[in-house]
Amino acid sequence: MAREFSTVGVVGLGTMGAGIAEVLARTGVRVVAVEVDDAAVARGRGHIEHSTGRALAKGKLDEAARADLLGRISYSTALADLADADLVIEAVPEQLELKAKVFGELDKIVKPEAVLASNTSSLSITEISVQTGRPGKVVGLHFFNPAPVLNLTEVVRTVMTEPDVVADVVEFARTLGKEPVVIGDRAGFIANALLFGYLNHAVSMYEAKYATREDLDAAMRYGCGYPMGPLALLDLIGLDTAYEILDTMYAQSRDRLHAPAPILKQMITAGLLGRKTGRGFYTYDGPGSPTVVADELTPAAAGGSDVPVREIQRVGVVGTGTMATGIVEVFARKGYDVVLRARSAEKAEAAVGKVRKSLDRQVAKGRLSEEDRDAVLARVAPAVEFEELADCDLVIEAVAEELAIKQEVFGALDKAVKPGAILATTTSSLPVIECAAATSRPADVVGLHFFNPAPIMKLVEIVETISTGADVVATADAICRKIGKQPVHCGDRAGFIVNALLFPYLNDAVKMLEAHYAEADDIDAAMKVGCGLPMGPFELLDVVGLDVSLAIERTLYNEFHEAGFAPAPLLEHLVTAGRLGRKTGKGFRDYTKK
Repeated sequence: MAREFSTVGVVGLGTMGAGIAEVLARTGVRVVAVEVDDAAVARGRGHIEHSTGRALAKGKLDEAARADLLGRISYSTALADLADADLVIEAVPEQLELKAKVFGELDKIVKPEAVLASNTSSLSITEISVQTGRPGKVVGLHFFNPAPVLNLTEVVRTVMTEPDVVADVVEFARTLGKEPVVIGDRAGFIANALLFGYLNHAVSMYEAKYATREDLDAAMRYGCGYPMGPLALLDLIGLDTAYEILDTMYAQSRDRLHAPAPILKQMITAGLLGRKTGRGFYTYDGPGSPTVVADELTPAAAGGSDVPVREIQRVGVVGTGTMATGIVEVFARKGYDVVLRARSAEKAEAAVGKVRKSLDRQVAKGRLSEEDRDAVLARVAPAVEFEELADCDLVIEAVAEELAIKQEVFGALDKAVKPGAILATTTSSLPVIECAAATSRPADVVGLHFFNPAPIMKLVEIVETISTGADVVATADAICRKIGKQPVHCGDRAGFIVNALLFPYLNDAVKMLEAHYAEADDIDAAMKVGCGLPMGPFELLDVVGLDVSLAIERTLYNEFHEAGFAPAPLLEHLVTAGRLGRKTGKGFRDYTKK
């Protein structure tokens, strides 16, 4: 039978500790909250009263429930008042020496059977536990911020934690309405170990001036459905906190990808800590405010450039796959005449049929009238010969992701299409300059990486080579905005923005599974529930296709020669075994079982 935690202590009433205290009191637990002095207690009490006040205003609590909740929390400045606690959760600042001191003192105060838990997000629970005479009764209980809202908790066991303590804490977390995942004691646990490598990589891209802060953030929001972009998220977390977490992870992993990007230290030294100081990667209208205001780095409004823009009236699309027909639909629905070029008349007609089928679905859902559907289809002309693209102002190649095939297409387009036309490739990972080199007009070649499905996904990565003309880039940006897409700009290197940030993170998740650190279900839950991502890494890998994922990871590794980008052997083995994800019925999960 699970032990009962009827009285729980919370040490530290910052944002995290106050949130934990609120969660506990909301579920009927008596809470003793301890801070260093009366001023800190007042601040902590203010956090809880403000949070419960918001819940009251939104109708999530009534006056009686709020009064009961607040009545279950008592406040103190003395650890001695925790003598009767069944469980104490420490939530003091993320400093090992401070946490070790608190645990050493608590060990002398609480009863022998009491359990001690740390809310640390990255520090070693083992190192904290050895400061006590009861390492078997010490666990990590990592809540996510804001604790009253986010449901994930990471329960961290050390090699000394007693199994029944882990089981009891897991059961207690469930009574709080949380989703617990049990893991071993290593820096970053699940969520931070995967999240902060990705965030650090984004900072490195920004530091190298590969893309602007706005484009980095927009790319991950619109391309992956993330609730926040990486740099905006770092501002929310606090750059100092992020630096400490990365530094701790690097000290343990010695993985260069965890070494904090140098610009983080510079920004911290300059006092640019993020929202809490009013300035980080972005500038806010005051300390603690979420409202971004313009600063010297804010880009000019669209269309504010002096660079001339070419006129685009007729668009060609080469290819018949899902991406090609999706792009045809996007342009035709926005009023452009589109020539769809295929290798045969039958393939061209079949591709137009795919467009018609997609439009018919929109008609059936009431999102498009039959008249509008017919008008869209009337703007699409099937073609077989490259010469039929001669009058196009923009031609987008969307054939198979093989460089030799793309180069052949660009060579043919160079001969067939009028001078001054823009030639674009939708490649997601191949070098755009290699396509440009197959032509006599490299200045007119650009990458336009649409995301699948093109009619739905809003992001387009505009990839500029060292040869691409400024007016071509400006025209690409303008046309993306005209068709309702969000353009982001980047240079011509493997992965561009989205894949270069996404796939190392997915690879790290596979390595975590491969090391038997956590189960796929727990890793997916940690990233979905703890970080608000739309899909867990293994769900996403199975959807993308393990063979596609492996090819992208190999491309990244071959370009950057970064050891941390080397594909996890487990991924290679699954691909070799034919487990490619949902398309074959088996990947990281088995989809053939009923």
